[in-house]
Amino acid sequence: MTITRETLLEAIDRIAAAMERDFDMLNSADGALGDGDLGVTMTRGMRAISERKGDLPEDLGMALLSCAKAFTESSGSSYGTLMATGLMAAAKSLRGQTELAPEAVADLIAGARDKMQERGKAELGGKTVLDSLDAVAKGLVGAGDPSTAAAQAVEEALDAFRDKPATVGRARIFGEKSIGMDDPGMLAMRAIVLAAVGKG
Repeated sequence: MTITRETLLEAIDRIAAAMERDFDMLNSADGALGDGDLGVTMTRGMRAISERKGDLPEDLGMALLSCAKAFTESSGSSYGTLMATGLMAAAKSLRGQTELAPEAVADLIAGARDKMQERGKAELGGKTVLDSLDAVAKGLVGAGDPSTAAAQAVEEALDAFRDKPATVGRARIFGEKSIGMDDPGMLAMRAIVLAAVGKG
């Protein structure tokens, strides 16, 4: 499906609803390995974006830039900053475009991943949201059904890292204790991706 302002607005509605639904779950998961405020960060961010929804332009780049600013203004958390960084990276590459072909989404996500990695000074394989984005970006390459491929990739990433220790970010403090636990950021990204493609 070609992505336009209309499909972006629909995705925003679904993601915002998913964050409200998962508020307690994300706070609880983050409480086990972090500050316990990830649900707060994500609901505030999506509420802020939703408030601007009606004013988002047809230009997808400018629309995502507005979303990034809304997220930044709503949260000062590290995850919120990373989310805004990813959105800004996507905004820059889409500036002036009113449509995005499905086959171009993989590169868009890979670009966001790279900028987030640069900002967070983290490596892939550390059991973070970067690993979720990496899996989705790679899973979308050549995918016949992008929605299904994205959903499958983000689920598989969560499963693949569950029994590994966290080596990046605040969760690394817990070391071996993080084995068997889902990374909060990866949980949030799973909810985002599933909602974005209409599968959760």
